[in-house]
Amino acid sequence: MFENLAEVEDRFDELEQKLSDPELMNNIKEYREVAKAHSDMSRIVAKWREYKTAREQLKETEALLSAKLDPDMQNLAQMELESLKELITTQEDELRIMLLPSDPNDDKDVILEVRAGTGGEEAALFAAELLRMYIRYAERMHWQTDIMNSVDTGIGGYREAVISIKGKGAYSRLKFEGGVHRVQRVPATESSGRVHTSAATVSVLPEADEIDVQINNDDIHIDTYRSAGAGGQNVQKNETAIRIVHKPSGITVTCQDERSQLQNKLRAMTMLRTLLYEREVVSKRNEVDAVKRSMVGSGDRSEKSRTYNYPQNRVTDHRINLDIYNLPGIMDGDLDDLINHLIAFDQAEILKGQGQ
Repeated sequence: MFENLAEVEDRFDELEQKLSDPELMNNIKEYREVAKAHSDMSRIVAKWREYKTAREQLKETEALLSAKLDPDMQNLAQMELESLKELITTQEDELRIMLLPSDPNDDKDVILEVRAGTGGEEAALFAAELLRMYIRYAERMHWQTDIMNSVDTGIGGYREAVISIKGKGAYSRLKFEGGVHRVQRVPATESSGRVHTSAATVSVLPEADEIDVQINNDDIHIDTYRSAGAGGQNVQKNETAIRIVHKPSGITVTCQDERSQLQNKLRAMTMLRTLLYEREVVSKRNEVDAVKRSMVGSGDRSEKSRTYNYPQNRVTDHRINLDIYNLPGIMDGDLDDLINHLIAFDQAEILKGQGQ
C-alpha cells in the first residue's frame, strides 16, 4: 500500500528545492501553487520518514538480538523490539488513513444553515443555540463567521439562519454536522416541569466560488425589498434586501442582513452558487434527492442524527452510537471530541470498504 510514498517523498523534495529558488517569487500564482502542494504533502512525508526510521531501528534491533548478548542486554533489546513493533503498527494505521481518497471539498469554506423544525418557539430557541454552538466552535478554530441571512422570532429564536464559515479545514471538520438535531428539556415556558422534545435541522454545504459554478445573468431574476426590522429606527427605509430566483433550477435565495443592496446581492450570489454546486455534485453521484434534503429530513421529532438531553447532561450521536456527558461544553462549542469520533468512524468505514 505504501509503494508510491517514495515517489511522493521525491516530489516533496523537488517542491522544497523549488521553494528555495528566489526566481519563483517573480510568479506569485506559481509560488502559491507550489507552496500549497508542498504543504499538502508535508504531513504524510513526515509520517513516512518516521515510519522508515522505525523500520531501520527494527532491523538493527533484530540483528542485535541475533548476536550473543548478556541476559540484561538481551532483555533490553527484546523490550525495544516489542516497542518498535507496536510503533510501526500504529504508524502503518496512520499512513493508511492519510492515503485514503480525500474529499475534494475538504478545503472549502462552509455555508451552514440552521432551521427550526417541530416544536414551535422552543425549536426556534434551540436553533438559535445550535447556531451559537457552531459560531463558538469556529472561534475556537480561529475561523471567520458571518451571518448571511436570518429570520428571527423576536424573542431570541431563529426560524432559520444561514452563516458563512471561512477557515482552514472548515468543511472537513463540519461536514458530518448535517442532520436532524433533537433537544429534550423542560422549556422555560413549561410550568408543569414536563420534558419536551423539539427539533432543528442543520445543513452543511461546501461554499462554491465562480470557478466551481458560472451563472448566466439571463438565467436569474432579482427582486429587491425592504429588510425586516425590529421596528422604530431599525426599520430599513430603502430596498436593500435581495431575492434571487435561478430560473432553470427554480432555486430561490434571499439575503437581507447587510446594510447595502450590493453586499446582499454578493452574498445571495454566493449562496446560489453553493446550492447549484451541491445540485451538480448530487447529479454526478446519481442520487435521487438533493444532499441537503437527505441530510436534514423533514425536521420531525422522530428523525434524528443527534439528541441533546438536558436532564441527563448527555449528547448522543445516533449514527455512531456515541454518548458524551458534557452538554454545557458542547453547546459552548467544545465539539472536537465529537467531531473526531465522527471522522474516525467515517475513515474506518472507508478502510472496511477497501478490505483493510
